[in-house]
Amino acid sequence: MLSCVPKTWREGTFPVKTQEGVAPSSLAAQTLEQNVILHGLEASVAAQIRERGRLVRLVVQERIYQPEKPIRQVYFPLDSVLSIVTVMKDGHQIEVGTIGREGMSALPLLMGASSTANDCYCQVPGRAIAIEAKLFRELSATNHGFRQLLDRYFQAYVNMLGQLAACNRLHTVYERCARWLLMTDDRVGLTDIPLTHEYLAMMLGTNRSGVTIAAATLRNAGFIRYKNGKITVLDRPGLEDASCECYEVARAQFAGLLRPIKSEEIESAS
Repeated sequence: MLSCVPKTWREGTFPVKTQEGVAPSSLAAQTLEQNVILHGLEASVAAQIRERGRLVRLVVQERIYQPEKPIRQVYFPLDSVLSIVTVMKDGHQIEVGTIGREGMSALPLLMGASSTANDCYCQVPGRAIAIEAKLFRELSATNHGFRQLLDRYFQAYVNMLGQLAACNRLHTVYERCARWLLMTDDRVGLTDIPLTHEYLAMMLGTNRSGVTIAAATLRNAGFIRYKNGKITVLDRPGLEDASCECYEVARAQFAGLLRPIKSEEIESAS
């Protein structure tokens, strides 16, 4: 688990169960706190997001943004997971990044772009807070604390891209499958993770048969249960032992870089 995530997240008990369709002004402070970046906001920025943001419920494969199309919404996952994929000319897809409650969907906007060459859609269904791209640009340009949180997330995300590139080259499907399940379990806080072998194979950049063998090995060891397209983590310590070192690297990256911003840090940046 990411050490900067409140205990209630890992236990799957959330302070607020706000439903889709509520008025923007009814977003509660506790709802924002379920996302690590939003949890670190100062009161003035949090108030603007509560007033102008929307709580949405994402479904599997719901499109977040498309290649070379303007990014109009920014999503901060609460218990959903987003996938960033690259699509090859022959139609094959491979995941190049994932976004959970530790982050947000619009890194291209943070870098001054309005679009990207990659595709992004919902990987694990759940809730997210959505704000307009215009508001995101305004807040990230004018509030130093918010910008620092975003920059720290970007640094952690880029570091993880390098780590996962090495992971995909050097580690077995079995180890990578355990790592992916642990990271997803940390992000969603659910008993059952909806996931098919086909989808997991695409996430890991391998064929279905390899994923089937890896998942069966983890299941036979008693680490997970797989039934009706849903995976349940039964033994986290065992799954951590089965994973490669990259899971621990992920925990260290996001736990260290997304700590709350202190007032003196904000002053020094202004």
